[in-house]
Amino acid sequence: MLIEKIKEQIMKWEGVTSGVHRFGGIEFRIGNREMGHVHGDKLADLPFPMQIRNKLIESGRASPHHILPQSGWASKWINGEDDVAGVIELFRMQYERLKPHDKQNDVL
Repeated sequence: MLIEKIKEQIMKWEGVTSGVHRFGGIEFRIGNREMGHVHGDKLADLPFPMQIRNKLIESGRASPHHILPQSGWASKWINGEDDVAGVIELFRMQYERLKPHDKQNDVL
């Protein structure tokens, strides 16, 4: 199952948890924030700021959300094994954006 390959990679990242998403599928969280969720082996949905979401859509890396196309949510259809890396890449973008930052290493 493709979802298992996706989950296996995402769950290696520090602080990430998973659970059942309220609309079905698997939800991935970092702290109390949802990184996104995957509906079976077919579809990943991730919330981004509009500027990032728009760039993802313009570049073809994601599509407007399948139900809320005007929102900051983006969808990535999973049509087969070739799409797994792209889904993981989108979740990695979210992880890097949402993970806690070490304040001691911040430059003033």
